[in-house]
Amino acid sequence: MTETPDDNTSGENQGAPDVAKDADGAELLGEGPGIAEPGLVVEPDAEIDLDDEPDVAAEDAAPVEADAPDPDKPDADEPEEVPETALEADEPVADPDEPEPESADGPAEDEPAGETETALEQDEPADQTEAVLAVPLAVPLADGLAEPGADDDDTDDDGTDLPPAESGDGPSSHRARRFVLALAVVVGALYVGGYFLTGTRMPANATIGGVDVSGMSPSAARSAVDKALSPNVDRPITLEHDKTSFEIEPKDAGLALDVDRSVSEAGGQRSWDPADIVGLFIGDHATAPALDVDDAKLQSTIGTISETVNQDVVEAQITFPKAKPVARQPKPGLVVARADAQTAIRAAYLVEEDPVKVPTVVVEPAVDADGLAKAMKTIAEPAVSGPVTIRSGDKKVALPVTAYAPALVVQIVDNQLTPQLDPKKLAKPLTDSTTGIGKKAVDATVRIEKGKAVVVPGKAGIGLQPEEMATKLIPALTKTGDERMVEIEAKVVDPEFTTRDAKALKITEKISSFDTTFPYAEYRNINQGRAAELLNGTIVKPGETFSFNDTVGERTPGNGFVSGTVINGGVFREELGGGVSQVVTTTYNASFFGGMEDVEHHPHAFYINRYPVGREATVYFGSLDLRFKNPTDYGVLIRSYVVKATPSSPGIMHVELWSTKVWDIKAGQSARRNARSPGTQYDDTDRCVPQGPIPGFDIDIYRTFYKAGKKVKTETDTARYQAADHVICGKKPESD
Repeated sequence: MTETPDDNTSGENQGAPDVAKDADGAELLGEGPGIAEPGLVVEPDAEIDLDDEPDVAAEDAAPVEADAPDPDKPDADEPEEVPETALEADEPVADPDEPEPESADGPAEDEPAGETETALEQDEPADQTEAVLAVPLAVPLADGLAEPGADDDDTDDDGTDLPPAESGDGPSSHRARRFVLALAVVVGALYVGGYFLTGTRMPANATIGGVDVSGMSPSAARSAVDKALSPNVDRPITLEHDKTSFEIEPKDAGLALDVDRSVSEAGGQRSWDPADIVGLFIGDHATAPALDVDDAKLQSTIGTISETVNQDVVEAQITFPKAKPVARQPKPGLVVARADAQTAIRAAYLVEEDPVKVPTVVVEPAVDADGLAKAMKTIAEPAVSGPVTIRSGDKKVALPVTAYAPALVVQIVDNQLTPQLDPKKLAKPLTDSTTGIGKKAVDATVRIEKGKAVVVPGKAGIGLQPEEMATKLIPALTKTGDERMVEIEAKVVDPEFTTRDAKALKITEKISSFDTTFPYAEYRNINQGRAAELLNGTIVKPGETFSFNDTVGERTPGNGFVSGTVINGGVFREELGGGVSQVVTTTYNASFFGGMEDVEHHPHAFYINRYPVGREATVYFGSLDLRFKNPTDYGVLIRSYVVKATPSSPGIMHVELWSTKVWDIKAGQSARRNARSPGTQYDDTDRCVPQGPIPGFDIDIYRTFYKAGKKVKTETDTARYQAADHVICGKKPESD
């Protein structure tokens, strides 16, 4: 396929491009059509706009000469002369402080500074359609002036020249630096001045504990605070909880006013803090008085309040009295929020007259009522639904509910209700209920034989281990049918109280004894004899607390007691266990002279003259008890017996304590005081027991301790007897 040349192009022009040559015929580099070298392109019959040429500083531009005309061409073909044109370059604004830059070649000679005269000559091309004259410019460019064709162009998008960028070292930059420096000096001077002003006057709108000290000097502020608050330094602080008030003495709570520190902390001292400096003139500045606080005393005061306010959380629990589940409902507790209480007391001191509420925190129980109800259904009720079969080897026995129920409790363990069995409480019922398995162990003991304390050795047995039994029994309690069974191996069972244990108590001698007498009544012989039997042989180990009710048990027919006369509501009544208070009074006196620590005892409501005045006691199962603690390093053995009364002779109640003697005890008493007269009342019920009038009074009882003949200490106890009315059985006679 043959290509057709363009109409405007002759064949002879399609060869190699024309190359410009000098007069000798040598090629000029960078000249000729299509060469993109810096120079001037002149088209025929076209005006040359010199404004489109790059601006060049006159002193930096060198003369540019055009090529000589071709001598072979006729004169008629010479191009029109181009008038000489002075190319004026826009000079950048010179900094008067900076030296003028010099061109590498220096200014052109015979030419005025700032101008460059350029002669442009042009050869006409052979085809006279276009003329190209490429003139290389050997012009050194000033720093920052981009060469033609470079990316950085000092023109905007429409070709308009942009003003030259200002140098960072120009006059404007100098003025800015001087302004910033001056501003810094002024601010620094104000800041330093503000520092020296603090400490000479108090801030604007300043108060200390409500005392206005605005703008005062620190010394004046101290005087104002001292005058207003010092009268309050000993004023009690009142706290309230519900209907209970607590008055706190500041000295007891370790609180004191520090006037100097109060003023300093409120702004009466020098400060570099800008906020403190600005605060001298604007803002509100209310501060509390500074206090000297003894934290130990303050915490002790809060602890005293806590003893009254705090309420223990009641956790859900299930016990099994009489082998039936009884639930204890959970109840939230309450405690004093100690940190908040400390803050409240400090804030109220000096400035608050009204009572301050004691801050408290509610303590929720681990398991709520719904959780307790669920445990009753899933744990407690199945646990006592029937006996548990115990199999040991080829023997089987049924362990009744009554054998393990006293040792069973469902209580909080790891925040959930869990069944627990106490091995110690399980030991005796387990042994008694499984007599067909093995042989019962016998505990060691101490007896009084022929006036001496004798250790009776214990004996090992063959039977079930209480600890192992408790562990295996718990999972079976919630089972039914054949799964309600425990397999366990009978092993050698040591006595709970061994021979070694008995010898270590060092029970060697009688340390006290006491007798009381009583008139004949068969119920007294029975009830006192039964109580003495249950009491006899009891050993109280070092540090243990003896309980009469726990030792003797409830006075019921099943426990061997009968009805007799008791004091109830200030009058005599017939109830089970009448006469047991005689045993209690005798035991109390034996412990009194044996040097035991009195934990709990209750004198009778009115005085009974067969007892030592002020040194007597009564009990009532479930509410009143006799308790004492063994404070010595030795065991204490109680020996008790009754000499029965007859219609012709009184009975004798005898109690003695055996141990190693530590104290010699002497008793004393004060005179009777606060006499109270009895009245008269009539009783027409079938429960009436007539009684004579008995006056009431108060009396102090002294117990003095001696060791090696030297007095060591004295204890005082007060007995208060009410008057016993004259009781007449029958209706009150009508008045005339």
